[in-house]
Amino acid sequence: MATQKSSGTGHGFGTAPVFLASISTILGAILFLRFGYAVANTGMLGSIMIILIGHAITIPTALAIAEIATNMKVGGGGEYFIVNRSFGDLVGGTIGISLYAAQAVSVAFYMIAFSNAFTPLFGWFQEHTGITPDLRMISIPAALILLIVIIKRGANIGVSILWAVVCILGASLALFFLGRSSYSGPSTLDPLARIENPDSFFRVFAIIFPAFTGMTAGVGLAGDLKNPRRSIPLGTLSGTLAGMGIYILVVIKLTYSATPQELAADQLVMRKIALWGPIIPIGLAAATISSAIGSILVAPRTMQALAGNRIFPSAAFNRFMSKGKGEANEPVNATLVTSVIVFVFVAMGSVDFVAQLISMFFMITYGTLCLVSFLQHLAGNPSYRPTFRSKWYLSLIGAIACFVMMFQMQPVYALLAVAVMVIIYLWLRKGREEEPGLSNLVKGVLFQMTRHLQILIQKKRVAVTPARWRPSFVAISSSAINRPAPFDLLRWISHYYGFGSFFHFVRGTLNSDTDLEAKRILDQLIKQGEASRASIYLDTVIASSFKSAVSQILQMPGVFGLDNNSILLDLHDGEHIDMKNISDACNLAAVLGFNICILRSSDRRFGYRKEIHIWLTPDDYRNANLMILLAYIIMGHPEWKGCEIKVFAAFHESEMDKQLERLYELVDSGRIPISRNHIQRAPFISDAQPLERLVSDLSEDADLVIAGFSLSKLEQQEGKLFKDFGKVSDIVFVRAGQQIVISEPSK
Repeated sequence: MATQKSSGTGHGFGTAPVFLASISTILGAILFLRFGYAVANTGMLGSIMIILIGHAITIPTALAIAEIATNMKVGGGGEYFIVNRSFGDLVGGTIGISLYAAQAVSVAFYMIAFSNAFTPLFGWFQEHTGITPDLRMISIPAALILLIVIIKRGANIGVSILWAVVCILGASLALFFLGRSSYSGPSTLDPLARIENPDSFFRVFAIIFPAFTGMTAGVGLAGDLKNPRRSIPLGTLSGTLAGMGIYILVVIKLTYSATPQELAADQLVMRKIALWGPIIPIGLAAATISSAIGSILVAPRTMQALAGNRIFPSAAFNRFMSKGKGEANEPVNATLVTSVIVFVFVAMGSVDFVAQLISMFFMITYGTLCLVSFLQHLAGNPSYRPTFRSKWYLSLIGAIACFVMMFQMQPVYALLAVAVMVIIYLWLRKGREEEPGLSNLVKGVLFQMTRHLQILIQKKRVAVTPARWRPSFVAISSSAINRPAPFDLLRWISHYYGFGSFFHFVRGTLNSDTDLEAKRILDQLIKQGEASRASIYLDTVIASSFKSAVSQILQMPGVFGLDNNSILLDLHDGEHIDMKNISDACNLAAVLGFNICILRSSDRRFGYRKEIHIWLTPDDYRNANLMILLAYIIMGHPEWKGCEIKVFAAFHESEMDKQLERLYELVDSGRIPISRNHIQRAPFISDAQPLERLVSDLSEDADLVIAGFSLSKLEQQEGKLFKDFGKVSDIVFVRAGQQIVISEPSK
């Protein structure tokens, strides 16, 4: 990951600038211009509810920022730096660009609001000049002066101004709280009072929410802080909590001092309540100019950090935007570009449009920060060791609240914000490889979830009854890359109803060479699994003999929380069959009570996958349920869609009727797609018409044949069974080691 190259170490600020940037941005335009509107439309209790919901988003975000900031050295770019280091360049860059846009547009928003502080003078101005004043006559020159000062003097002058602004804010709020209890009549405190036909709660919330977005303003100064790990948590949290307390007190004071109608009629109603009225426009001007300063200090640094990480496709643009000035690495070029954006939106002059749009981008950023903190809690990454820890449930609440409230506030703006994020992501993705940051975080979460589930399943182990049996297979092969038939059979069995672990056998002793070979083969198997969308676990096993390899995998725990209960071995038609290996593997599996499936595959690759033939003989009642259930499970895979199962009753003619009745009873009691019409008589006489010939004649065109076998016959015939049925292409020999019921017993 590219990191920002900085020529300087910043200004070495302490905690105070973080607190000042946060509190001065929090106590901004909305407090002076829109809180009366909020109380008028939702009442005192409704306004307090808006404040609490808003802080249900901002406090978890502040805690998340404090936590992540104490885990890493936070560089220039603040919030973007945190997201980038957590999510990687691609996702972090996407969020960083949207965050920069919100910060840059915020400057315009605050300058437009700044011009509202002069509306009490508009009447006097028009009377003496005859000119109808326009807000842009103030906002555009003010923005120009502010930008020139910041470019010329840098962050030092900005922080100096913040001290003066906070003093003015303190004075204006003090005079407001000391003001008259009511300016038009007896004071009352009705917490439910509001105007007739008020705006909806969520509309009011959408207008008020920008007041809560200032708490992360100080994070953008991280590159200029002496000790970001201490200053960011302390400054951000203290600013957030102080702002919430002041908001609640302002709502109570407004309710006590004015009627809902008076609050709705005058957006600067606070000046009629304050002990000295002019202090409110002065405070509004101070608050908005301080918020604008906070944003203009942060936005260029976010852009500088983006360019320093080479997020943008243009190398020349990255070099230009990342270039700083002086020892403090002031982002002069990024400030010039930000100035252009500011003037475009200031010229629009629409406070409501700008406010709602930036709210969406801030909500996405806050939701993402809370999500990062939540995922880090779940992932249990040893390298994530913050000195300050939030709670995972607070981060989760913050993330959910952000995304829910986005669409409750303004669905159109929310969709617009999401669409812009998607467009930015697709733009950055061109020519850029997928970054590992997010995937690593998600893998960590999945690892922790799997670990806890495995432990829980082991503690709460429930005996698997014959009626609740499901397949949990291990398969072993030494030629899965060249002959994928056993791999395919296992992924069909494991598609929905079962679980499967596929092991490639590497013969040899464990050393660096065999380990490298095993890893190379595993990479091929994983690609093969991804291409076929196989829901199976893949691994390799190194052993000096096939028997030793089988012994190892039979003892391995089931990776899906269910003990392994079946093994799949494979043979290939036309090859020499090493019966010693097969016999040893079957005996080992039988000792552990495993079900055994031996696939004899061919180059036909299961044909058209339209017919499965099951052959039942007098010796197969032990195996019958497993044979039928496997056919049903395989048929459930999409690649076997439209497949038909046929059951051949291969009994002596003299016992055919009796055996068929037993078979009908077995099939009729189950919920499987086999009807009596699919059961065919296949009488045979051992000497005159051996079973081999019967199966070869009737199942020559079958795509898969399932037949039973026993260990005793395997030993007696020395594997002759696996060489029989010459006309049959792909056949699975099944030996049940467990009792399996394919239907619930009738009551």
